[in-house]
Amino acid sequence: MPTATLIQHAQESLLLVLALSLPIIGVAAIVGLIVAAFQAASQIQDPTIAHLPRMLAVIAALVALGPWIGHQIGAFAERMFLLAAR
Repeated sequence: MPTATLIQHAQESLLLVLALSLPIIGVAAIVGLIVAAFQAASQIQDPTIAHLPRMLAVIAALVALGPWIGHQIGAFAERMFLLAAR
């Protein structure tokens, strides 16, 4: 396989990782911002309060987006295996 093709597939895989992880990171950031605003408004400065809502939101996002993420990874793997078989 030519080097340019390998570089193209590596770039495609990195973009796929970015596209699949961005929604989860976005949910964590938004929930973290909301919790931080609540903590600033209520003057509760306990660092452990921020972790539970963020963790629950990330788990919910993974449950909701899990099938889509799995389908995208499976489709990419199938394309790569078909290209490797040629």
